[in-house]
Amino acid sequence: MWKIHNKLLIYILWIMEIRLVSSFTSAMLCGRIPGLTMAQRQLCSDMPDALIALDEGQQLGSRECQQQFRGHRWNCSGVWQRNVFSHVIPIASREAAYTYAIASAGAAYSVTAACARGNISTCGCDVRHKAAPPDWKWGGCSADVDFGMRYTRKFMDARELERDSRTLMNLHNNRVGRTIVKKLLRTDCKCHGVSGSCVMKTCWTSLPPFSVIGDKLMQKYHKAKTVQAVRGKRGLRLVLSRKKNAAAAAGAGAAQKPALVWPKRMELVYLEASPNYCERSIQTGTLGTAGRPCNRSGHGPQSCDLLCCGRGHNTQHIRRKQQCRCQFHWCCSVECELCDENYEEFTCK
Repeated sequence: MWKIHNKLLIYILWIMEIRLVSSFTSAMLCGRIPGLTMAQRQLCSDMPDALIALDEGQQLGSRECQQQFRGHRWNCSGVWQRNVFSHVIPIASREAAYTYAIASAGAAYSVTAACARGNISTCGCDVRHKAAPPDWKWGGCSADVDFGMRYTRKFMDARELERDSRTLMNLHNNRVGRTIVKKLLRTDCKCHGVSGSCVMKTCWTSLPPFSVIGDKLMQKYHKAKTVQAVRGKRGLRLVLSRKKNAAAAAGAGAAQKPALVWPKRMELVYLEASPNYCERSIQTGTLGTAGRPCNRSGHGPQSCDLLCCGRGHNTQHIRRKQQCRCQFHWCCSVECELCDENYEEFTCK
């Protein structure tokens, strides 16, 4: 009996030692990541495997943001800092609203996907399902998006330390981003039966392509609302900006007050009008459009007229060689000739 208790004690001490070493290693690693707040470092130490998913989410949000704004004067470049979990835009503009929302969505998306793949030890597949219709049942590995949203909220919102209007704006847009991931979940099904028949279907919830989320947030970007902060009984809150109503109420007399309208939970909000993004400005975090390629014959945001802000554009004549008149020879090779190609490239002055 004494030997059994002794072995058990040794095993418990061994487990405790492993956990202490693991905790110490996690704290060392998380302490070396720049840009994290104290709360974020603690979350990192408690769950270091989730940090890999968060980094993937940052990259996912960055790529999608640049893809959505690729032809605009502001093209989402220079916002995302490498190896730092932050995306700072000095101006509380409509573009800042989209950036925070897509970053939050990317984090929730990647953490949820990592759970389904088994890459995070504290989460897995979602086994909480509502009642299914009689012709199918729940099965497979459903995305545990609730865990992804909870962890993302703790980590991303921990960065917002000041209790001012900009903090309220960022927190609101963070919530929109992670919530849209849950709202756009889809149900995938697989048929079961003899000879290809669909006697029974097994279904599970899965994440959509992230571009679908980026498109949905882009729609909300175009419909974003201007807000302002007001102080009430519950502290500082965001309300829709009603400057015209306020002016009308002032003209009608002091007895009338403009009604306060809260922004909807699922609409993006911003505090300041966007700059024109034409010229480089360190103060506003704008890179300008000089040197950006443009489309001389186009009429959209990437046209030289709009993108170059009236400064005109440079034309460069380029000659390059590329493969042409390729032929397939049996068997099995392809032979091509090298042809000269001349084309023009236009960049903003």
